[in-house]
Amino acid sequence: MIEDDPKQQEETEAPDVQKAGDAETPEGVGTPELEDAAPQEDATPVTPEERIEALESELATQKEQVLRQLAETENVRRRAQREREDTIRYGASALAKDLLNVADNLQRALQAVPAEARESDEVIKNLVIGIEMTEKELLTALQKQGVEKIEPLGEKFSYEKHQAMFEVPNTGKPAGTVVELMQPGYIMHERLLRPAMVGVAKGGPESPPGDVDHIDTTA
Repeated sequence: MIEDDPKQQEETEAPDVQKAGDAETPEGVGTPELEDAAPQEDATPVTPEERIEALESELATQKEQVLRQLAETENVRRRAQREREDTIRYGASALAKDLLNVADNLQRALQAVPAEARESDEVIKNLVIGIEMTEKELLTALQKQGVEKIEPLGEKFSYEKHQAMFEVPNTGKPAGTVVELMQPGYIMHERLLRPAMVGVAKGGPESPPGDVDHIDTTA
């Protein structure tokens, strides 16, 4: 029996070991091309001055945001306060409007009674006194809520407070003057509840323009 020569066996197995080593080594590892392609970190240090500048910029941004939020909060607070004040001032405007018709009817009732009947008939006289007292109490209650009557006879017509029903020619008054009052108007504080219904002079010279009172007509 012939034994295998150890040297020959070593030479035979050596190529396999070399191949195995080649297989275990990843392709491209350690090559100059890949080492050059690897990202290099910026090693430039940040100076204290740059760090302080960045912090100051961030602080200024945060401060500006806080100031904006504070301003918005203040605006919301003021708007809510105005709404509360308007609610208090004009909360009774709807009721006041309804009561204006009552005041008108009381005035019509007084105007319907002839002056002779007031003097000659004691019953009618007492009835008129009762109506006058009721009207006075009603107007006093309205005044407590800031309601005032508009009776613009002799005044210059105002588009914001008056409603022209007709024109009256040859009155001897300047054009645009209120010469007849059909129905009084009312305002509540600065807000118009109802315009006064009036007749306006047509002829005559134009009256000089005057300051027009600005009345809130949103009621």
